[in-house]
Amino acid sequence: MTAIPLQPPRRLVEFTLDDEPVRVPEGATVLDACRAAGKDIPTLCEGDTLTPKNACRVCVVEVEGARTLAPACSRRAEPGMEVRTDTERARHSRRLVLELLASSVDLSTTPRVQEWLKEYEAKPDRFGPDAARLNESPKVDNDLYVRDYDKCILCYKCVDACGEQWQNTFAIAVAGRGFDARIAVEHDAPLTDSACVYCGNCIEVCPTGALSFKSEFDMRAAGTWDESAQTETTTVCAYCGVGCNLTLHVQDNEIVKVTSPHDNPVTHGNLCIKGRFGYQHVQNRD
Repeated sequence: MTAIPLQPPRRLVEFTLDDEPVRVPEGATVLDACRAAGKDIPTLCEGDTLTPKNACRVCVVEVEGARTLAPACSRRAEPGMEVRTDTERARHSRRLVLELLASSVDLSTTPRVQEWLKEYEAKPDRFGPDAARLNESPKVDNDLYVRDYDKCILCYKCVDACGEQWQNTFAIAVAGRGFDARIAVEHDAPLTDSACVYCGNCIEVCPTGALSFKSEFDMRAAGTWDESAQTETTTVCAYCGVGCNLTLHVQDNEIVKVTSPHDNPVTHGNLCIKGRFGYQHVQNRD
């Protein structure tokens, strides 16, 4: 049973969404309202356990009277506002963002992005083969997780999860500026020489697979990774008495990775190194 924290009742805010009246709790975002109304708004950098960074701009909507498009993930609902989610201006912006990302970043392991490229008729190939890419080899410098920055869209979710919003380790940050901006550890050193505590909370929030379990990376390289054949079982971590919830992803009767429910009041999706990676003792990998 999941505990539900009790909160004071919040005033409802009423506004118009695609010409339909909607009511959401005060403090809710336009994206919250869209999801409550069953509207599928694409987003990459938004995370339900992190403060929005407005980095990817795929979720933009048109607000009556506003000069620019607004990111739905961070724009708070206001009484009387008129929001339209499917205007030609919003679709054009989303299409261009998707084209720019897909032309310069490997989005092959990004959930739903191929669906969005088709929906918005995005044509990333129109930028030609010279579109900027890092063309870096994946960084495999430890036995727990892999960093493949060719898949990084600079959403900063990993930086926030490692920093002040959750872990407070500050092992990773944004290095460089402009086109040279990238995610890196101190002095761009190997991860093993950094302040990283291997909690894996950066993997939990990564939307593109730029950060992935070493087990997943190896299985993808071998062509054996198959999410459709995996089952998920949520249990309680047995390492200590905190009560963190673990979701075990199992394929061919072996645990291939561990995540944590974001709606759990104990962990909110976060784990320590033992909860995230310490599962090998329950199975024989010889």
